[in-house]
Amino acid sequence: MADRVRKLVREEVVTYAYILLYIALSSGQIFFNKWVLSSKEINFPYPLGLTLLHMVFSSVLCFVLTKVFKIMKVEEGMTAEIYATSVVPIGATFAMTLWLGNTAYLYISVAFAQMLKAIMPVAVYILGVAAGLEIMSCRMLFTMSVISFGVLVASYGEINISWIGVVYQMGGVVGEALRLIFMEILVKRKGLKLNPISVMYYVSPCRQFSCSALCLFIPWIFLEKPKMDAQGTWSFQPLILILNSLCTFALNLSVFLVISHTSALTIRVAGVVKDWVVVLLSALLFADTKLTILNLFGYGIGNIR
Repeated sequence: MADRVRKLVREEVVTYAYILLYIALSSGQIFFNKWVLSSKEINFPYPLGLTLLHMVFSSVLCFVLTKVFKIMKVEEGMTAEIYATSVVPIGATFAMTLWLGNTAYLYISVAFAQMLKAIMPVAVYILGVAAGLEIMSCRMLFTMSVISFGVLVASYGEINISWIGVVYQMGGVVGEALRLIFMEILVKRKGLKLNPISVMYYVSPCRQFSCSALCLFIPWIFLEKPKMDAQGTWSFQPLILILNSLCTFALNLSVFLVISHTSALTIRVAGVVKDWVVVLLSALLFADTKLTILNLFGYGIGNIR
């Protein structure tokens, strides 16, 4: 009995440690990306290009860890059917999330972007119910309604609102919700016992042309490459590139760790602390962030769980 209690306590400690790691990495990556994309800082206003670099870096690192150094074995069992129904959608929605979410930072402040992300549990819950991962209940419907109302109030209180940025951010929210649902299906429903590195190996564009790379590479060629050629901004600081990509890799790994120990909905609810940290710190770090009482009131309502 004592051994069982110790085991349960150990599992709880590990789970909370993963959640705290996710909060720290996610918060840091948001500020890092904003810093890189900002015209007043690094001035690399190409979210597609930055996201594509993240995916390539993660893919190469996963390949080296699993195939070259064999630090972690990639379990067998990934069939063509599972790859097509789970991994491909994860890759596509991941590309969609990063592209739209990073682009939103060009139009709206970090704080307002986080306020809009408060609607994420609603999107995850609705999609989870549709996928059979969550159970419909009056209590959850009421909670989700309160969250939605809070987001509307926070948006109404925004001083310098950009509807283009709002559209980009909401598109990123939908993409992230879909990605989390597909990840939970892959980890828990498909009969596979994949470790986080293995899932990242299959999801990221490690194998030649992955859907994630293609979903980013194709629009990048038409939307951003001509601008980069015209302005000669191909010279990106190597150290910043490596650090930013490494943070992205670590963040993706932490997401898989948390989901494998909890659920897609849990990681979004646990992200409330992270969101508040980002909102408050962004008001101190970035001049374009101006919080109002109505912003904070609405955001507070939206984060009631």
